Amino acid sequence: MTQTSENVTWLTQEAYDQLKAELEHLSGPARAEITEKIAAAREEGDLKENAGYHAAKEEQGKQELRVRQLTQLLQSAKVGEAPAATGIVAPGMVVTIAFDGDPDDTLSFLLASREYASSDIETYSPQSPLGTGVNGKKVGADAEYELPNGKKASVRILDAKPYSG
Repeated sequence: MTQTSENVTWLTQEAYDQLKAELEHLSGPARAEITEKIAAAREEGDLKENAGYHAAKEEQGKQELRVRQLTQLLQSAKVGEAPAATGIVAPGMVVTIAFDGDPDDTLSFLLASREYASSDIETYSPQSPLGTGVNGKKVGADAEYELPNGKKASVRILDAKPYSG
């Protein structure tokens, strides 16, 4: 259910099936539907001032981008279970960190690709600055990452356990 730095995406069978179904829908019925919208809008005349045509073309672009993203994701996917509790931070784990070593200033988040963002826990990508900083580190270790302003920040890893959804 998560992505690693080697561009392999670990997915549960359920997540794989869900993404594959979305890809099939976007590649089939949804693609045919958007083609019909474009054709209908094209028949309305002058394309420069045809808002319906432009909206349909924009929707088509977004849809094709998602098709490419899903295709790439599923091609690199490995179906399996989340990582075991080894004491080392890895994608698919809920990580608890303390900012600047302050045990009262903590954050728990799921280290996973954005396709698995959950409404019940904040999700950080392994490719994000914080994700890159903590990925592969042991519980109890300090990790450093770069903030958007270019400064460095450090956190202490307090816990890392497999995400149970």
